[in-house]
Amino acid sequence: MALTKVKKDEVVAEMAELLANSKMTVVAQYQGTTVKAIQALRRDAKANGTKVSVVKNRLVIKAIESTESIKDVDTTALKGQLLYAFNSTDEVAPASALATFAKTNPSIQFVGAITAEGKFISSDEVKALAALPSKNDLIAQVVATLLSPVHDVTNALSGNLHALLDGIESKATA
Repeated sequence: MALTKVKKDEVVAEMAELLANSKMTVVAQYQGTTVKAIQALRRDAKANGTKVSVVKNRLVIKAIESTESIKDVDTTALKGQLLYAFNSTDEVAPASALATFAKTNPSIQFVGAITAEGKFISSDEVKALAALPSKNDLIAQVVATLLSPVHDVTNALSGNLHALLDGIESKATA
């Protein structure tokens, strides 16, 4: 069923808002993917704050043109059956969600992504982003690295204390 002009304007406004608020909008082809699989993708992506939408490219292009911060984005790659993944809090989350889903559904292929700065990046760059750990994982790795010397000192002191107690115990029993 065709969308009315009013409904199309609502979709364009919604897409413009999502594009303006998104730190990274990942674009992927989904041709050959079942509706049930797309629904599973939406459900899985929602867990990390990513919204997945299937919208006509023409409406997305209108939304891009109406969004001040990204109106100069190159839209020549927006062809075919595409889905768009938006995330307003994490740049890597949409790429990770789609990459994880693509492992079990190879019909999902990256086309590229639109950054918050209004730059269209290639599919290879999106794949590289998808391979990065999440923001929380990176923070945990930094904290673990910073705490490593503290743990080393604690273990060293603990080891000497155990050796001292073992020595006292052996003298007491002798």
